[in-house]
Amino acid sequence: MNISRNTTQVMSRILAGAAVGLLAVGAAACAPPEKDNSGAQTESGVSAAEATSAADFGGMDGLVEAAKAEGELNVIALPPDWANYGEIIQAFSDKYGIKVNSAQPDASSQDEINAADQQKGRSTAPDVFDLGQAVALANTSQYAPYRVEVFDDIPVAYKDPDGTWVNDYGGYMSIGFDSSKVPPVTSVDDLLKPEYQGKVALNGDPTQAGAAFSGVLMVALSQGGSADDIAPGVEFFRKLKEAGNFLPVDPTPATIESGQTPVVIDWNYTNSAESKKLPSWQVVVPPDNAVAGYYYQAINKDAPHPAAARLWQEFLYSDEGQNLFARGGVRPVRADVMAADGTLDKEAAETLPIIDGPVTVPTPQQTEAASKYLADNWAAAVG
Repeated sequence: MNISRNTTQVMSRILAGAAVGLLAVGAAACAPPEKDNSGAQTESGVSAAEATSAADFGGMDGLVEAAKAEGELNVIALPPDWANYGEIIQAFSDKYGIKVNSAQPDASSQDEINAADQQKGRSTAPDVFDLGQAVALANTSQYAPYRVEVFDDIPVAYKDPDGTWVNDYGGYMSIGFDSSKVPPVTSVDDLLKPEYQGKVALNGDPTQAGAAFSGVLMVALSQGGSADDIAPGVEFFRKLKEAGNFLPVDPTPATIESGQTPVVIDWNYTNSAESKKLPSWQVVVPPDNAVAGYYYQAINKDAPHPAAARLWQEFLYSDEGQNLFARGGVRPVRADVMAADGTLDKEAAETLPIIDGPVTVPTPQQTEAASKYLADNWAAAVG
């Protein structure tokens, strides 16, 4: 999410994930000692785990060589249909010959941090994170600062000055629905109607998942709340549960395609991905309650494959990686610069939504306050 703009602003455009392997949680007792790459020296003499730019490896060729020597990369919480991560993972693996181990694709942002804590020191720990704002900003001590080669192309509002975290892509909060199973959704208030009984799902727990947090914020805005007052959103979900309309199921492509979750509150790019597979699946971004957000990319400071982690970052922010994001229906963080220099995929850009009007993007302070309110009140409201 944009961490420094005003809460409400006009955004003329915000371009609104098959894992290669399953990450094992632990190793058998008879397994050989795990490989430790954290102390590997770069050309400049610093360890790969301490490298803050490709220059520490003697340039990109040195970084690529070091990453190939490690041979693997551990990612987590990257569904193949989320922001085109399936194609992104495959492209990275094919380009560099590095095996990508993808763990828990449907995990939450908090699950990513938990996995890093629980697997610290193991070869199975996550190398990189892709996080929602609330969880990302609450765990900055977990990250290793790194500035990609195109760091200066990234707007100041979308990065930590040292590269401890950098926004990678963004979109709008939306409501997706199966028009063959429910009436068209035209507003948030529609979801309280009897026609939606047992049919409305939220993507995750808003105390742990960025998509769910932003979903509650969108609902709050529709009920007279704001980024400073998320309480009306929690109250709406309490009413939704009392009406029997709230479905306590974490939606996935499988639940959508099977008809288990006919209405889903989620990012527009995730909902839109389902439209390609389910023709009756429609997506609406409530125009009067638009909420936008960016996700945060960071390197685990205890990454078992520190060079590969840094090469992954370089790939994601390269023209190739950014255009792969665009083809997933999200706004790449370098979109404006790439559009200006003619490197942005024009076909992908033209298919992405335009919102003409005010868009709410919470500041870090607002996110922190809203997160505390959710921690104190969400469970009591919805169980």
